[in-house]
Amino acid sequence: MKNSTKTGILGLTFALLSFSASAEVKVIGNSSIADSALSKDIAAKIFLGKLSKSPSGAKLVAIDQEPGEAAREEFYSKIANKNESQLKAYWSRLIFTGKGMPPKRVLDDEEVVELVAANPESIGYVSGDADIAGTKVLLTMP
Repeated sequence: MKNSTKTGILGLTFALLSFSASAEVKVIGNSSIADSALSKDIAAKIFLGKLSKSPSGAKLVAIDQEPGEAAREEFYSKIANKNESQLKAYWSRLIFTGKGMPPKRVLDDEEVVELVAANPESIGYVSGDADIAGTKVLLTMP
């Protein structure tokens, strides 16, 4: 086999692996939230502190995950096109200017689900395969 063919096959393999490594993320809300769905734009605004109400007018409180969690990296990459250092800079600027505070952080998917299920105003995000009993899916990002 020629080197260029081997290189092409290797490149295709890496492309497929990176595509399959992208995980599904779900935005979940308390089952009492009136909205049945959120757009990607509205969810981004809520988690970036630009909006505190749903399209129906209900107050929403975002629940975030700790830096380093896979769901957090996927979520902010997909919803805001931001990596961890960009998020840190974003929130540092808002905190310094007094224009915002980041959402409350919890450890993992399980804690997000527990908190969202217990608080009627809460929304959070979890990995696509997380057990979301007691909540409802507002947005799915493949």
